[in-house]
Amino acid sequence: MASSTKRPRPRASDATAPDQAASGRATSDRAAAEGTVPDRASAEAVAPAEEPAVPHVRVAVIGSGFGGLGAGVRLRRAGITDFVVLERADSVGGTWRDNSYPGCACDVPSHLYSFSFAPNPDWPRSFSGQPDIRAYLEKVADVFGLRPHLRFNTEVTEARWDVERTRWRITTTAGRWTADAVVAAAGPLADPQIPDLPGLDTFPGKVFHSSRWDHDYSLAGQRVAMVGTGASAAQIIPAIQPQVGKLTVFQRTPAWVLPRRDRTITELEKRLHDRFPVTAKLRRGTLFALRELQVDAFVRRPGLLKLVQRLAERHIADGVADPALRARLTPDYRIGCKRILLSNTYYPALAAANTEVVTGGLREVRGSTLVAADGSEHEADAIVFGTGFHVTDMPMGSRVFGVNGTSFAEEWKEGMEALRGSTVHGFPNFFFVIGPNTGLGNSSMILMIESQLNYMIDALTRLDEIGATAMQPTARAQRRWNLELQHRMDRTVWTTGGCRSWYLDKSGKNTVLWPGSTTSFRRATRKVDLAEYELILRQGSGLALSASTTEAEEARV
Repeated sequence: MASSTKRPRPRASDATAPDQAASGRATSDRAAAEGTVPDRASAEAVAPAEEPAVPHVRVAVIGSGFGGLGAGVRLRRAGITDFVVLERADSVGGTWRDNSYPGCACDVPSHLYSFSFAPNPDWPRSFSGQPDIRAYLEKVADVFGLRPHLRFNTEVTEARWDVERTRWRITTTAGRWTADAVVAAAGPLADPQIPDLPGLDTFPGKVFHSSRWDHDYSLAGQRVAMVGTGASAAQIIPAIQPQVGKLTVFQRTPAWVLPRRDRTITELEKRLHDRFPVTAKLRRGTLFALRELQVDAFVRRPGLLKLVQRLAERHIADGVADPALRARLTPDYRIGCKRILLSNTYYPALAAANTEVVTGGLREVRGSTLVAADGSEHEADAIVFGTGFHVTDMPMGSRVFGVNGTSFAEEWKEGMEALRGSTVHGFPNFFFVIGPNTGLGNSSMILMIESQLNYMIDALTRLDEIGATAMQPTARAQRRWNLELQHRMDRTVWTTGGCRSWYLDKSGKNTVLWPGSTTSFRRATRKVDLAEYELILRQGSGLALSASTTEAEEARV
């Protein structure tokens, strides 16, 4: 193993991109004065001679949603203040900034859908809406001093590992950086997916995806086509149905829907949580425990979901009187196989006089005429796509290149894989937040995010302690982890439930969800096991891979 003597780390240059606005430069100058970002003179003294204008940071974080902001908070708490958060939009929020469609809200209880280190006693509802969640994230950025690290309108167009200098070279729309480590927190629900429909370019009306809602366009009195019946559509449909002239819903596969137990949180409750924080912790702990108790039914004994399915069938019967429509809205797969939706208004909106449900999905577009899979034709003035995101084929994968010049897209052509959902062989010092197989089907993703942040911080801390420059998982450790993970996946409702979902890639492999409890994932990511890693050392202008980690692993197998 490498020497445990801690090496002095070169000071980073000013974290502001060369062509950043003057206000950005002023912010970085203030940060330098406060000691959070080293001064420009010392930075230039250690910058590589061939690229003096390219700033260097310890960590570059991609994205400013829950994952990116959480990473910033954890880095600062670990004493790592030399970092930037690169955000392609003009504000923080991630998916809760992008998804502002009518009715947008969370389907996880508010007090569980927040950071453990940033409780919010002022949630207005038990299931909070998009504006309140976005406001919460803005507050996190302010309270935890993340503003000086944020770089807006800065989309990462390429990240490439520099083998010789053991660092990442990052190209963005606002300039270039180099970084010792990269934290990818863009999230899987970032890039909308619109089906490649014949004739869509001939449609004369308005077309947009649910995550790119056009608030300047009025749907009042219009003939609106809603394509998709997933989680976003289940919120959009009840919100727009009363105002549109005609609503045509193109349903490819129906979803199971349960009642939504939502209510206003009283002022007394808010005051209680604010004055006695332990009560908020107790509330969060109770919500957490209830969700953990559900895990066994999803991952080991799907038969336990039969009672839940009966409740969902009752919910359909209560909301839809027409037996023919009820039959079209009743799934033919086991509940839980696809994402379970929560709504009290979805079925009444589908049963309304101005709504038509077309089964089989949308096949093609002929001008303003939409042709369904069954051949029926429907006129529309606007098309709203609620067709999800690029999850198993994340666009960022074609922009990141590792040790051998291979991209994630090439590396993952047979399906996404990572070690503990966080690191990938061939991509040193690259850490995912919400990486492969870290999604959940029944609880709060914030729990998973915090576990991965723990893992990332431990990795960076261990590198300093050991004196290594970078680390990457061994191919064997990564493969063993994923073989075991997929073996466990074979028993889950997502595999045995009889449906095709966005959890599965084109080969039918579930590369999205975690087949266990959030508690088990927290244990799996509590500490970095160096026996699973190769440590990369900088020796003059060359490199050396520490053999002790791979040797230790061989001894364990």
